Amino acid sequence: MVQALPPPPPAIEAPAPDRAAATLTDLRVAAALTDAQVRVDSSFSGAAIVLYGAVFNPTPEPADVVVVVRGPDAPVRLVKKTRNMGVWLNSRPVLFEGAPGFYMTASTRPLNQIADFGQLRRLGLGVDHLRIAAPEESQVVNRYGVRDVVISRLGDDYVDWRRAVIRLKEAAALYDTDPQGVSFVDQGLFRAEVKLPAVAPTGQYFAEVWLFQEGEPRSVSNLTLTVEKVGVERDIYEFAHRSPWLYGLLCVVLAAVTGYAASWVFRRR
Repeated sequence: MVQALPPPPPAIEAPAPDRAAATLTDLRVAAALTDAQVRVDSSFSGAAIVLYGAVFNPTPEPADVVVVVRGPDAPVRLVKKTRNMGVWLNSRPVLFEGAPGFYMTASTRPLNQIADFGQLRRLGLGVDHLRIAAPEESQVVNRYGVRDVVISRLGDDYVDWRRAVIRLKEAAALYDTDPQGVSFVDQGLFRAEVKLPAVAPTGQYFAEVWLFQEGEPRSVSNLTLTVEKVGVERDIYEFAHRSPWLYGLLCVVLAAVTGYAASWVFRRR
């Protein structure tokens, strides 16, 4: 006689994971970095950090992602060669106080296809709209029938000097624009790569991940990245900035001692 099998146990329904209600109704972006800290030592030759995230888009309209990474500001000193009486001389130096030491933009497509000029200028997105502090020296002139207009002492040449700053930074791989640097790896999931050159300045970096739809910014996610020196390099760096006069004196003494020791060795030979 065949014995009937016992009935199967009742199915246990697992609870659904917690989700914010806004995820289903709001258009927003969330992002993170694979590594939020970069350590710089004597063997540092650059770093590549992946920025990844997700777009929550409950609407049928497509959205674009723009990633902006900005390093600590640092002064930039420029001179221009001018010819006077057949002799090439350096012009009066121009000092830009607030130029970013590192600036990168990556997007799903060219910025001018994502938003108009006004939006990009207002948000400071792209090297063409990068905010670089002009030299503090200024003068008051009359422009277009308006009296007492305060302008930089560079006058109309300011644009050319600003372009020179950007050109030099791009040549050093410190400024970069990638119109296809953000790629979607799955529905709603995207990635971008932040490449730091060996000459990247130390300090705190700020990353903004913008979500655009129909030419308007809809959401933004803010991240921070720290680039710091470690080991002996950090101790020397901090000592040089803490006591610059003593550091310079020690360098001169070390160079003199090294030169004297080298000459003594060669004399004995």
